[in-house]
Amino acid sequence: MSGILDLLGSDLGKSIISGVAGSTGNDSSKTSSVLTMALPVLMKAMQRNATTPEGAEGLMGAIQGKHNGSILDNLGGLFGGGVDDEVKNDGDKILNHVLGAKKEGVEKIIGEKSGLDASSVANILKVAAPILMGVLGKQAQQQNVSSSNGIGDLLGGLLGGNSADKEQSFLESILDADGDGSIVDDVAGMVLGGAKSKGGLGGLLGGLFGK
Repeated sequence: MSGILDLLGSDLGKSIISGVAGSTGNDSSKTSSVLTMALPVLMKAMQRNATTPEGAEGLMGAIQGKHNGSILDNLGGLFGGGVDDEVKNDGDKILNHVLGAKKEGVEKIIGEKSGLDASSVANILKVAAPILMGVLGKQAQQQNVSSSNGIGDLLGGLLGGNSADKEQSFLESILDADGDGSIVDDVAGMVLGGAKSKGGLGGLLGGLFGK
């Protein structure tokens, strides 16, 4: 199964990036940078949440119901008339549920690394979160994941399975940020230092950060 970053490089991913950029008034390349950093972080947070029975059941319920992937069937309609407030409000609820008190810290760190202010990052993520849930819903259907037991494996597969320790620690570090900004340079150094190879999330993030 291809990972979430492979999705961003696909035709569907390019449509999502250009649509999100247009609907939030942001540059496409910066929007791409934000999504490349943010989507693995959101998925890692979901994976964490899904380690509890309640979290797994909640996520399973969402992707079997409202977030079953149907949003991906009409991206032209979603972006064509401008993304409506209902989608953004839904995205905000998803972010609050997944990231909780760490939401502002995550937005701040990603903003500093992508060259956008935190409010622009927040707007991008509000639009992207329901789409990400739709991707999960589609993947769950394709792989016949019908119980909460399989949701962790699904997320792990989209994150690239057993990714390198540095990549995992990068995601964990962002999620453990308390919003004071002190962790930003450590995280950047960790990823950039570990990005000698071009493969994997570390290499991709290293490329984004100019290494």
